[in-house]
Amino acid sequence: MERNAENSTQIRQRLRHSSAKAMAGGKCFRRRHAKFPHCFQWNSHKSQYAGFLCCFTPIWVLNSDEEGMYYGVNLRRTNFLLLCAKLRGKNDPISDFHREEIHIPTNLLDGTGSTKELFDFIAVELGKFVEAHPNSEKKDAPAKYNKLGFIMSCPVDQAVATSGTAITWKSFEADSTLGKKLVSDFNRALEERGVKLSVYAMVDDTVGTLAGGRYYNRESVAAVTLGMGTDAAYVEPADAALQWHGPSPKLGEMVISTQWGEFSTPHLPITIFDTCLDAESSNPGFRRFEKLVSGMYLGEVVRRVLLKMAKETALFGKRVVPSKLMTPYQLSSPDMAAMHQDTSDDREVVGEKIKEVFGIKKSTPMVREVVAEVCDIVAERGARLAGAGILGIIKKLGRIENKRSIVTVEGGLYEHYRVFRNYLNSGVWEMLGNNLSDNVVIENSHGGSGTGALYLAASQMKNAAKSQMQDSDPQPEPEPEPEF
Repeated sequence: MERNAENSTQIRQRLRHSSAKAMAGGKCFRRRHAKFPHCFQWNSHKSQYAGFLCCFTPIWVLNSDEEGMYYGVNLRRTNFLLLCAKLRGKNDPISDFHREEIHIPTNLLDGTGSTKELFDFIAVELGKFVEAHPNSEKKDAPAKYNKLGFIMSCPVDQAVATSGTAITWKSFEADSTLGKKLVSDFNRALEERGVKLSVYAMVDDTVGTLAGGRYYNRESVAAVTLGMGTDAAYVEPADAALQWHGPSPKLGEMVISTQWGEFSTPHLPITIFDTCLDAESSNPGFRRFEKLVSGMYLGEVVRRVLLKMAKETALFGKRVVPSKLMTPYQLSSPDMAAMHQDTSDDREVVGEKIKEVFGIKKSTPMVREVVAEVCDIVAERGARLAGAGILGIIKKLGRIENKRSIVTVEGGLYEHYRVFRNYLNSGVWEMLGNNLSDNVVIENSHGGSGTGALYLAASQMKNAAKSQMQDSDPQPEPEPEPEF
C-alpha cells in the first residue's frame, strides 16, 4: 500500500514538474518571437512547420464607427451558424441580434457530397434566414455592396476542396488560390439562389474574433481561440509582414493568423502521456502545442494519467482497471472542468463524474482528491502555455513595455472553465511582473461564438463603399485628339 502511494506521488510530481516548465515556456515563446517571421517554414506537401504557419489576411481594419445591418456565416465541422445584427458604434452593443444553427446533412459530411452541394445547401438556408430577418436599408442594393462575413471554425484541405469533393478540415490561406476559389464558388451559389449578398474572403474564426475586438477598441491587437482547438491572430503594419508573397498590400495594417497549434520546440513541457497521445492520434507529430492546450485533448491527458495510476498504484482498488478508463477520449473537457471545480464536501461531484464517465462506483475521499489534483495540474499547464504564447505575440509587436494591449479570447474552454481562465490570467501577470502587468488586458469576445462574421462583414463594407463611390464618379470626357 505504501509503495502504491509512493508511485502515485511520483506520477503527480512529474506532472507538477511539467506544469512548472510551462512558465519557463514563456521565455521560449518570447525568444522565438524575437525573430518571429524567420520561424515560419511552410512545406506545402506535408504541412510541416518549424514554428508557426503564418496566414496573411488583408482585411479592412474597423474604425468603430460602422453602423447598420450585417449578416454572417460560421461554418463548423458538423453545422453552421447564420447570424445577423445591427452594429451601432463602439459605444453601444449590437442590437436586433439573431442566430440560427443549421445541421449539415450526413451525405455532405461523409465524403459522398461535393463542395458545390454544401455551398448550395448553405445558400438556400441563408436565403430563408435573410427573408426572415431582412435588411430594409439595402434591400435593393446590388449583391456586391451587401457584404457577408464568412468564417470557418476549421480551415479546409486544398487537395480535397479543389477536386470538388466535400470539404475536409485541414489548412488553407485566405488569399491563396484555394481561398479565392472557395469565395468564388460560394458567391456563385448565392447568385444562383437569388441571395443578394457576397463574400469577400473566408477566414478562420480567430480572425473574426479579432475584427470584433478592433471594432470596440483600437488597442485590441490580438485574438485567441481556446475551445476544442486553438489559434491566435494579431494585427501589425503591412510592411512588417516580411513573408507576404505577391504584390505589396495597399493597406496600412494586416491581420496575421499564426496557426499556433502547430508550434513545436524541444522546450515544450511534454510528458510520456503527451508522447503516447500524439503517437496514437490521427496526426502524429503535428499540432503538438494544440495537444497541450486545447479542450479536445485536456481530458484525454487526464484519462491517460489516471489509467497509469490505476495500473501501477491500484488507485481505484486492487487489480481494478475499469474498462471505460481504457477508452480513448472517454473524458471530455467539460467533465474534467466539473471535477476540477468541485468545491463540495469530500469532492462529491468528482465521485459522481468518475462513476458516470468511467463506471467507478466506489471511491474514497483521498482518491477523489487525487483525481481533482491531476485535473488541476493538466489545466494549469495548458493555461500557462497559452499565456506564454500571448506574451510572445505582444512582445513581437513591441508593446509589452510601453503600450497597453488588449487580447480578445473566444472559445468554450476559456469562457466556461473558470479555473483554466484564472490560471491563464495569473500566468500572464506573473510572467509580466508587477511593473508591467497592467500593459496586457485579456477580455472575453464580444457577442459569443460566430459573431466575428458580423464584424468581418462590416470591415468588408469599407471596400464595397469605396468601390461604389468610384463607380458613381462621373467619368471625364476624353480629350480630343490633336489635329496635325
